Amino acid sequence: MFSAARILQRRALAVTGGATRGFTGGATARLKPHASGVIRVREDPEIGIAESPAGSVPGALPSRLRENGINRLERIKNAKPFSEFLTDGFGRKHTYLRISVTERCNLRCVYCMPAEGVPLSPPAHLLSTPEILEIARLFVSQGVTKIRLTGGEPTVRKDVVELVEELGKLRSIGLKELAITSNGIALHRKLQRMIDAGLTGLNLSLDTLDPFQFQIMTRRKGLETVLKTIDTALDMGFGEEGSGKVLKINSVVMKGVNDHEIVDFVGMTRDKPIEVRFIEYMPFDGNKWSKNKMVSYNDMVSRIKEIYPTLQKLPSQRPNDTSKTWGVPGFSGRVGFITSMTHNFCGSCNRLRITGDGNLKVCLFGEAEVSLRDMMRKYRNRELEAGGVGVAGGREEMESELLQVIGKAVGNKKEKHAGMGELENMKNRPMILIGG
Repeated sequence: MFSAARILQRRALAVTGGATRGFTGGATARLKPHASGVIRVREDPEIGIAESPAGSVPGALPSRLRENGINRLERIKNAKPFSEFLTDGFGRKHTYLRISVTERCNLRCVYCMPAEGVPLSPPAHLLSTPEILEIARLFVSQGVTKIRLTGGEPTVRKDVVELVEELGKLRSIGLKELAITSNGIALHRKLQRMIDAGLTGLNLSLDTLDPFQFQIMTRRKGLETVLKTIDTALDMGFGEEGSGKVLKINSVVMKGVNDHEIVDFVGMTRDKPIEVRFIEYMPFDGNKWSKNKMVSYNDMVSRIKEIYPTLQKLPSQRPNDTSKTWGVPGFSGRVGFITSMTHNFCGSCNRLRITGDGNLKVCLFGEAEVSLRDMMRKYRNRELEAGGVGVAGGREEMESELLQVIGKAVGNKKEKHAGMGELENMKNRPMILIGG
């Protein structure tokens, strides 16, 4: 019999014990100590049964829960506090991991890579497929629910499809979303197998709809192929309501280069269920950023409204959205704006990055990095020295040490990144060596 059922509803960082916060429906919550942090406990008078109604079976759940809520109730009762290793000092819970699977690319975009190229890491310095899977599994075990593969260009990695297939298996331990960011040049031939493996999100980089301008911005040909990939993705169900598959187009806007095409991109959303996201031009090593080349969020919105005066801001789809979403009434798709330079979204950041050479980077614009690769290989070398067999307790010891390092890096994450006037003077990798 439930006298005052206490349901694990939400999780919180360590705060003063005994504090009470309001819930809707007359429920209250108390914060209780827990071995792995602090959990918020919900006391719901509607769920608890002080006295059994006349004629009811003693100890039976209310019919509302019996019929509709048993599975949800069980999930809540069995929920674990969110990992302290992925929670920073400002209470941000990091549930989104971006993994760069290669430093190589088949384009040479001007905002991503210097014209002279970049020195690539020796293959032995890059994460192997088993190492990527080991890192991914560890993060998912701690509460990461979304993984995105980035690059370079992920599709130039020979085993990228097999990698997606293996990552898809992490759904059994909590992964909910599996996505990839690509330039679309070589993706269409591999997309169906990725979908079959559980791919739910596809971001395609496309900065211009003009073939000549495409060659200028990417230093390569290929616009027709990218447009074909967009159509292929739509044919495979991306963007369809209820499909669970999301298609987004990322466009970096540069003044005097492609800013005159903003309205053309908005036009793509008339009949296509896609989200075109305009990205403020950001400074990275070697991309010759200057404020004069940047088109601000407010400027872009004003330009669009000149042609589409009914453009309106839409509610955020989730609390950690990086994009400010707008739409033209009657259009199938939406437009978004990633405003890192003029309106940062650091307060709701839930993202962590793993570079191709195995470094954890807690902020896209931060200089601080820590190598997870070196730590994993230290334990692997111990195993090899033991004749190729597992060292007793070695895996547990490795995971424990990795989590301590991850927790320290995440815990030291700053409240927000620097702004204009500072970012362009800070040392950072070229975008291609970060993974976006």
